[in-house]
Amino acid sequence: MRYFLILNNEEPNEGELDPEMVKSFQAAFARYAEALSEADVLVAAEILQPTSASTTVTCRGGAMQVQDGPFADTKEKLAGIFVLDVADLDAALAWAEKCPGVQYGVIEVRPSAVRFTGGQWQQSV
Repeated sequence: MRYFLILNNEEPNEGELDPEMVKSFQAAFARYAEALSEADVLVAAEILQPTSASTTVTCRGGAMQVQDGPFADTKEKLAGIFVLDVADLDAALAWAEKCPGVQYGVIEVRPSAVRFTGGQWQQSV
């Protein structure tokens, strides 16, 4: 079963974080990704650029609107996603607990409902 570990945290301002702390967390995430890979449960992992790099697209009344920035102005922002293929929710939760992001943010664990593969939508199992 595929589970998404959705990392959310407050976005620090430019220069707000100690460079040594950044290096430490980068190393921790590298070790975490390596452990997921060695356990053969990692499908994909992406850490996102800040929301200042986002563009939002909507279509209302037939007119497309493109705006800079995120759609919702919230305290916590989507920071990254790990896609895991594990046996069950308990296994996904065990991996979420080991994620370095849990120390400063929130990790939402959500199962996949359907996925597009082989040219068609398939129910997740």
